[in-house]
Amino acid sequence: MAADRVTHLRLPLLGRVASPQRLIFRGAVFLAVLTAVTAGAGRISRAIDDVPGAPYTGRATFSPLDQLQQRLDSRRGDTELGVLAGDRAKAIAQLGARYGVGPELASVIFDAAVAEGLDPELAFRLVKVESNFNPRARSTAAALGLAQVQLPTARYYEPRITEAGLFEPARNLRIGFRYLRDLTDRYGGDLRLALLAYNVGPGRLNEILEGGTNPTGKYAATVLGGFSYRTKTD
Repeated sequence: MAADRVTHLRLPLLGRVASPQRLIFRGAVFLAVLTAVTAGAGRISRAIDDVPGAPYTGRATFSPLDQLQQRLDSRRGDTELGVLAGDRAKAIAQLGARYGVGPELASVIFDAAVAEGLDPELAFRLVKVESNFNPRARSTAAALGLAQVQLPTARYYEPRITEAGLFEPARNLRIGFRYLRDLTDRYGGDLRLALLAYNVGPGRLNEILEGGTNPTGKYAATVLGGFSYRTKTD
């Protein structure tokens, strides 16, 4: 009887011990399975570069559409530059033929005029009247080169320029055209007065204007003729 009681006493105790062990075992199995599944998912995620929610690596720059737009913009810019270059070449050829000037000198005159905001047609007319397109022209008033610029006037724009430098076509035209542009601004956009000042000097023109005389002369009329001129004012 004592032994049976002991046996009956032990069995409930073993049952109580076995139940927590089973729970622990089941928990361990569950954790192992969960760990395996998580590891597998991690390997799959790393194998795919564009998994949603994957950390940004910083390597992405432009989408394919952005790159396409950039190429289109570049092509469009190249096309516009090509059109401008074609228009420039055509204008130079036309002006050169009209005034009997070779393509090299015509290009220098055209580019200098555009750079200083003068209409190229006006620039060609000015050089025609001033020097007849002779880069070595020298007047009795010591005006030099294509645009017939005096050395003191040139040194206002380039303090160190020499007489030899003033015979260089590009420099001579740049200074002469800038001088005419400044005179145009000085006389309120009146190109006729600016041309008269270019011809006789602003000091002399001011004397004429202050004396109440309407300045006349063939110079401005010769340069302008029937030319409908325009200047860059911005």
